[in-house]
Amino acid sequence: MAIFEGAGVALVTPMHEDGSVNYEKLEEILEMQIEGGTDAIISCGTTGEASTLSEKEHMDCVRFTCEKVKGRIPVIAGTGSNSTATAMQLSREAAEAGADALLLVTPYYNKSTQGGLKAHFGSVAKDTDLPIILYNIPGRTGVKIEAETVIDMWKEFPNIVGVKDATGDLSETVKVLSMSDGGIDVYSGNDDIVVPLMSVGGKGVISVLSNIMPRETHDMVAACFSGDYEKAGKMQLKYYELIKARFVEVNPIPVKKAMNLMGLDVGPLRLPLTEMEDAHAAMLKKAMTDAGIKLA
Repeated sequence: MAIFEGAGVALVTPMHEDGSVNYEKLEEILEMQIEGGTDAIISCGTTGEASTLSEKEHMDCVRFTCEKVKGRIPVIAGTGSNSTATAMQLSREAAEAGADALLLVTPYYNKSTQGGLKAHFGSVAKDTDLPIILYNIPGRTGVKIEAETVIDMWKEFPNIVGVKDATGDLSETVKVLSMSDGGIDVYSGNDDIVVPLMSVGGKGVISVLSNIMPRETHDMVAACFSGDYEKAGKMQLKYYELIKARFVEVNPIPVKKAMNLMGLDVGPLRLPLTEMEDAHAAMLKKAMTDAGIKLA
């Protein structure tokens, strides 16, 4: 059984103006997501600025999220690292905190060989009982998990059950699903190709868009599950410009800006991420308005 089917949100981490984590706001946006129909919470992933959280902050956020969600929907903890030992430690602590599953990003900067990726992910898989979703995002990590490597790990490690596919290459998605006979749960990591990916057997999306449009993202995926691809396709196209605007600067700069424009007050980013440039902010604001989003 899949960890979840539907629209999972790659949740931002709200901050106070001094850069500390704003837990009161985190609770508020968690409730907003659950009320909006979101099917899973992804805590402390790339969108959650995990790379600039201390290990203590990272685990405190995961623990807080698990406590507040209270089993209503799955909580998937981002515990990837370019250090295998760190990924293992974070994964152990996430399990103790009550996470339902793990999201493990490909080791960044190291640029492991495919054999190195197998050893890295395999070490974490053998050290935990939690189900694991691999996060394949070569544009940010510098290395891609090849389809054959995904299949090898899926066959060898029973708790490696899924892939967040942010390669943007649908042919690779089809290859993974074909080679596993649909046995691997594949989630879109790109909001602009959710419907195409689901049409070939994807289980849903791990979405940045859901931070600002949880109900709409959920409904688009739900339309796919019900077989109404005409409705889903129209929604995918309707939000294309907004999705495009959210990546005019590196994630999560635009999505935090969008949430602040909506009055959600999720605060600033941590360096080396900086506030959105004015020209890009104007583009984002227009795309939000055109999509029918009310600004504060």
